[in-house]
Amino acid sequence: MTRYGAQFGPEITFLGVPAVDVEDAAALAAADVVVVGAPFDGGTSHRPGTRFGPMAIRQTDYLPQDGSRPHLALRVDALQDVAVVDMGDVEMPPGEIERALHDLEDAVYAVASAGSVPLVLGGDHSIALPDATGVARHLGFGRVSMIHFDAHADTGNIEFGSLYGHGQPMRRLIESGALRGDRFLQIGLRGYWPGPETMKWMADQDMRSYEMTEIGRRGLDTCLDEAFEIAMDDCDAVFLSVDIDVCDPGHAPGTGTPEPGGLSSRQLLDAVRRICRELPVAGIDVVEVSPPYDHAEITAYLANRVCLEALSGLATRKVGITHDPAGPLLEGR
Repeated sequence: MTRYGAQFGPEITFLGVPAVDVEDAAALAAADVVVVGAPFDGGTSHRPGTRFGPMAIRQTDYLPQDGSRPHLALRVDALQDVAVVDMGDVEMPPGEIERALHDLEDAVYAVASAGSVPLVLGGDHSIALPDATGVARHLGFGRVSMIHFDAHADTGNIEFGSLYGHGQPMRRLIESGALRGDRFLQIGLRGYWPGPETMKWMADQDMRSYEMTEIGRRGLDTCLDEAFEIAMDDCDAVFLSVDIDVCDPGHAPGTGTPEPGGLSSRQLLDAVRRICRELPVAGIDVVEVSPPYDHAEITAYLANRVCLEALSGLATRKVGITHDPAGPLLEGR
């Protein structure tokens, strides 16, 4: 399983970080975070285009691709204080979903078993199945909780005659035993899907879903406080899965199944940063960025910043910052 580079578009790494071959075990072990491209939209049920998501997330910025991003508020450099490398895109044939997901799982497992955190750039949300499974293969089935930002539960059963698709990965993860239903936290759900049968299945698994109505009533921070307690009860680590459609389409129009009434981009960025600062995150994916439906690269910019906020949060844990820095920015850390 070699590093293929970019499956679609030019040969680039995430904001200029060093490239690495997934077969180079020493290089993987030396990294803190390994970026993995998953350019796949074969599980999409509505608007396609997320195969171009990894390319957009890697390159969309107005700053140089120089492998450095100092965070103004946290006084850390997301790409320097954390050793970040990019293994390129896993080769994921558009018409072969089972092969594509299998190869991605092997790549994620290679990263996780080397002791690094995989940061997977999607791709549609079907990739969450191999992403979280690859991490669970390393840490142990049932030992990893999931914090899942999404407009949709993604707990469907069979879609278009298939067990695999972007509306089904969370059910497959729980059914396989890779993740526990009672340690599965979903944030930002809204809209008109799924139906009663699927909702009953979710309740039977003891899943906890924070719908937007509850977030609006109680506040996002209060919901996160509760979710963190559940996530770390009898689990060793957290997998963070961010579907960009958790945000209102006004903040993230470039996605396949937009649902009005979601989080703001500010809320999502703050939440991701907090999770990666406060919890032992063992894997991350950022999915459902569809550049053909984007406007002025709004969604690609947001996804890029989700990655940087996650990396900045990880950096604070590594350098030992345990509080929010205060005072003028020029004081440094």
